[in-house]
Amino acid sequence: MSSLLDLLGKVMILFLIVGLISACGEIEQVATPTVTPVDSPIPTITQTSIPPTATSIPMAAMVNGVGITLEEYEAELNRYLSAQGNESSKDQTEAAKFVLEDLITQVLFAQAAEKNGFMVEEEVIQARMDGLIVDAGGELSFENWLLDNGYSQQSFNEALRRSIMGAWMRDKILAEVPLSAEQVYVRQIFLFNLDQTNQVLAELESGKDFATLAASYEPVTQGDLGWFPRDFLPHPAIEEAAFNLAVGEYSPVIETSVGYHIIQVVEKDPDYPLSPEARLVWQENALRDWVAMQRDQSNISILYLQ
Repeated sequence: MSSLLDLLGKVMILFLIVGLISACGEIEQVATPTVTPVDSPIPTITQTSIPPTATSIPMAAMVNGVGITLEEYEAELNRYLSAQGNESSKDQTEAAKFVLEDLITQVLFAQAAEKNGFMVEEEVIQARMDGLIVDAGGELSFENWLLDNGYSQQSFNEALRRSIMGAWMRDKILAEVPLSAEQVYVRQIFLFNLDQTNQVLAELESGKDFATLAASYEPVTQGDLGWFPRDFLPHPAIEEAAFNLAVGEYSPVIETSVGYHIIQVVEKDPDYPLSPEARLVWQENALRDWVAMQRDQSNISILYLQ
């Protein structure tokens, strides 16, 4: 049964996506209902009473005309709260925002997968279901698990279908991130004291060798930052300086939130292979940018938020 307890992780795999793109914006509660225009950079999220729909099914949100039912939202929120153990009202408020944001993101990914020609065959759904039933220890155990976790057979099938489609679209985006890019090879001298850093800069200007000075301050790493592309380091000022320097040149003192840096460009390459770490950062950026673009181009209306 333990494998089935991990089922939520298998079904709601797009929670990872929300973690990667959370900087795109958060849900805010406001007093008046608003439908987001297509050209808005981030959709305005609102709370209002639930209006009647054509099917009389209460909706928590609409995404490009596709509804997220209130039942689905509340069930997912309960599962999330149970898994997280959130108890305070503040925790529950944040959880509600997170869950609704995640469901909206899942719909956006699934819609994009369909637009790209990907649909989940019923045989695939059934094969996944058969495997999960085996993991649960039989149909009765699986049905009990569905009930315990607030799923109907239909809602679980839909969650599984959306998850598979979203994962396909996510993987498509990640696969399109290049394997190589323009990069620089950099070494640095990093200090916490500005006066000391200025003294080092004066030594460099008097002719001291950069590599020797870097090694004296950082004997283990020799000040080596290695190869990196744009949009990789947490401090953009270092990247900007590095890509503007010629090979062999060093920078003036660069101040960041962690201290003071002087960098030297050792080598440049217009098409150097990305390290696994750099490609992962680029993939995270690609997901974040993709979701931001989809939200910018989508019509998203929030009808309910706990």
